[in-house]
Amino acid sequence: MLRMSEEVFASGRKRGTAVRPSVKDRHHRKRLAAWGLCAGCLLGWSSPALAATTPQEKTSKKTSKTAASVEPQAIAALERMGDFLRCQRTFEVTAKTTTDAILDTGQKVQFAGTADIRARRPDRLRVDSATDLNQRQYFYDGKHFTVNGPGTGFYASFKAPPTLEKTLEAAEQRYGVELPLVDLFYWGTDKASVKQIKSAVYVGPATVEGVATDQYAFRQGDVDWQVWIEKGDRPVPRKFVVTSVQEPSQPQHVATLDWNLKPRFDDASFNFVPPGDAHRIAFEDARQRAGRSTPNRSR
Repeated sequence: MLRMSEEVFASGRKRGTAVRPSVKDRHHRKRLAAWGLCAGCLLGWSSPALAATTPQEKTSKKTSKTAASVEPQAIAALERMGDFLRCQRTFEVTAKTTTDAILDTGQKVQFAGTADIRARRPDRLRVDSATDLNQRQYFYDGKHFTVNGPGTGFYASFKAPPTLEKTLEAAEQRYGVELPLVDLFYWGTDKASVKQIKSAVYVGPATVEGVATDQYAFRQGDVDWQVWIEKGDRPVPRKFVVTSVQEPSQPQHVATLDWNLKPRFDDASFNFVPPGDAHRIAFEDARQRAGRSTPNRSR
């Protein structure tokens, strides 16, 4: 039986110079984040985090560099955003994205995309994603999780757990399926712990597509990231940017988000009806694939 893989779904993908992922670590590829403080320095933004310090102040801060680089208000903003997102039972968010990739020649190129996410907790989800490289649809109807590749003639489905969070976990851990903007379902949980953040600063007020926001910059592992959070009583993320600092060209992923917190969905919105000419293929368990790729050292 055919196994679900990018090779199968990619039959309609553009051909050309090979592209390697811009961020090597798979967790960094999926985790939305943002660029670092250098942008603020270059543009001369005024921010408490960017304010000048005297030589004496710099010397006194060396002994507590880690503590001084994590501003409580930046962490509090993330926690408030996470609390708010977890309270939303139904929402729709549309994202416009750009993603850098590195050609085999070392040149950086950029691909654009969109993603539309419709969610109804605890057990409904639909994602329609389209980029310059491919198209994907993801359906969760409370019983089954399905990935469809429009234009490829293939789809795959597995029997899913009864909750959205458990289904996302199974899709990732068992089958290696990573949905766009998956962090929107993890903010404020153990899967998005602020303990991993090494630097957190408030950059200042900013406007994202006409919406007043507060901009924050963070450093974590080998990525720098920023988030723009809407001001007022709807602290939703309006923009993310993630930069891989381990790559010499520092490629970025950027997403701007438009929110509808009072959408109306019927059950049919989350049901996948396969086209008449579509072929169902089986998901391949990521654990089995990893086992085959591990050399047998017992011989």
